Amino acid sequence: MSKNKTNYSYIGVAFIILVFGIYFIPKIVANFQKSDLVVIGKAPEFEFINQNGDTISNAYYEGKVYLVEFFFTTCPSICPIMNRRMVEIQNEFYGNPNFGIASFTINPEVDTPEVLKKYAENYGAKHQHWNFLTGNRDEILKLSNEGFNLYADATLDENGDFSHSGLFALIDKEGNIRSRLDDFGNPLIYYQSLDEENAPNQIDVLKEDIAKLLKE
Repeated sequence: MSKNKTNYSYIGVAFIILVFGIYFIPKIVANFQKSDLVVIGKAPEFEFINQNGDTISNAYYEGKVYLVEFFFTTCPSICPIMNRRMVEIQNEFYGNPNFGIASFTINPEVDTPEVLKKYAENYGAKHQHWNFLTGNRDEILKLSNEGFNLYADATLDENGDFSHSGLFALIDKEGNIRSRLDDFGNPLIYYQSLDEENAPNQIDVLKEDIAKLLKE
């Protein structure tokens, strides 16, 4: 083989390697960066008012990993447990601009922005992207029951309590509800916050999964 032909061969190989590097290596790296959390579905759209009187929509959380919960400030049962654990998660990711929390009140007639602001202060909710949201009651209940499939009742019981879910939804940077699989290969879908025996472990699991999504 002549010297020129040899040089052309080297150039051809170099070109192929260059093309491979430009087009395929980033895709391979991206695949390795994706976590093992499955997509449950697209999170629903919303737009409500937060504790500071600002209008917050789902667009606010674009590019962020965030948690969703439904609660109310006068809740005598599960909400204090939920938000103590939510504060624990907040503290784990405090200062991270790509993490957030959306807490929707299911009792907006009582939970005005002023009430929510005081509630947030009392619980130590300090993360810049933790919004306590209020607005039209029917819209919030529809968001809970139909949008996220997290149960919330519209009727107070004799104890002054609304029956509602104590689960947290985990949303990725692209607005997808995400979850890990259980030991049987089924998606958890949502994360438990109330089980006194297993919740600490569930919260640790949730922290791990938030960290995974933040790296995507």
